Amino acid sequence: MAAVDAEFYWMSAKVPNDDFQLWAFDGQPADLGAGIDEVLGRARACPDLTMRVHDGSPLTYPQWVPAPVSREQIACHDLADRSWLGCLAAVVGLADRQLDIRQMPWRIHVFTPVFGIPGVDGPGTVVLWQYPHALAGGVRASAMGAWLFGRTVPLPEVRPVRAGFLPWRAVDAARTHRQLVRDTRAGLIAPGIGYRPLLPTNARPAGVRSLRTLVRHRSQMPGPTVTVAALAAVSTALSGLFGDAADSLAAEVPMAKSGVPPAYNHFGNVVVGLYPRLDRDTRVQRIAADLANGRRRFEHPSKGSEDRALAALPAAVLRWGVSLFDPDARPTQVLGNTVVSSNNRGPADLHFGGLPVVLTATYPPLSSVMGLTHGVHGIGETIAISVNAAESAVPDIDAYMELLDAAL
Repeated sequence: MAAVDAEFYWMSAKVPNDDFQLWAFDGQPADLGAGIDEVLGRARACPDLTMRVHDGSPLTYPQWVPAPVSREQIACHDLADRSWLGCLAAVVGLADRQLDIRQMPWRIHVFTPVFGIPGVDGPGTVVLWQYPHALAGGVRASAMGAWLFGRTVPLPEVRPVRAGFLPWRAVDAARTHRQLVRDTRAGLIAPGIGYRPLLPTNARPAGVRSLRTLVRHRSQMPGPTVTVAALAAVSTALSGLFGDAADSLAAEVPMAKSGVPPAYNHFGNVVVGLYPRLDRDTRVQRIAADLANGRRRFEHPSKGSEDRALAALPAAVLRWGVSLFDPDARPTQVLGNTVVSSNNRGPADLHFGGLPVVLTATYPPLSSVMGLTHGVHGIGETIAISVNAAESAVPDIDAYMELLDAAL
């Protein structure tokens, strides 16, 4: 297991980080068992879905070892409330049942019938793919989910880096970091936007947790990209919720790194200002500039040096470092006041049990200093803007969704 993936695995004991990828389909399968068998067959044909973790020694990195795909990895749920909101409420409860990837590396949950799915007139089917972050970052996870439902595009290649000699890797990381500082001072690289004061959205998650999803056609998301349009709308909605306190708003946006991935997780968080005081056109330009500047910082040689230094870190040292993390500690400042995770999942060419896909969503997990997260996910021309919120961060989720709906 690559060091960055092992870090996600060990950290999951302190901050649960299973992700839940939702796929909604139009109708009920004529033969649910056959639909399930088809998904299991697809999983068995994908090497990355036929393994589990073996964590044998505290002095070595965990290993991915072969594991058969079993029928137990499919759970069919009989909903007491078969509405779309009732289904999302059931999904919330699954976050309390994190996977032990030494036993079960992923699981699929099936809900049918579900009524009121956006874009579905009658009954529909919701399939939820649960997976640990150590198995995949966003882009790779989307490709794996699409594979399960019929897409034949191979998963992105992963090419592990050689660990190398740690002292040399550390010296190289220090050298390229100094280069980054010089390039920033010279104006060749834009600096990061810095830390922000905490807002209610940074409250420790407590109380009722809620999932919600708004749906738009791609043409209804004006801007240079769908991601920028969504960020601008989140800015308006949070400003309406918090008033003047929201002036310093910033969001963490996961962004894939360039090049061939050396691990299953190959991304970083870009921090963008949300600029709620600016008019929409100017705000969109500033958000797009922050994203572009973050991309340029990712492409600086210092970032590759950092990744190679982490890859060379002895397992015992990284495991010890993770053990020191205190999830109960409260910072005085944060990089972002919310998360907006965005991913295009390609054409609407997927099926489950013969049913066509109508939308896909992901609800990024909450953490001890992040009580509100957003997902922006496209399939075909349909964009799902999803919200995961704790009552301690957003006391009235429906009021927030009204603000977000209006902003969109």
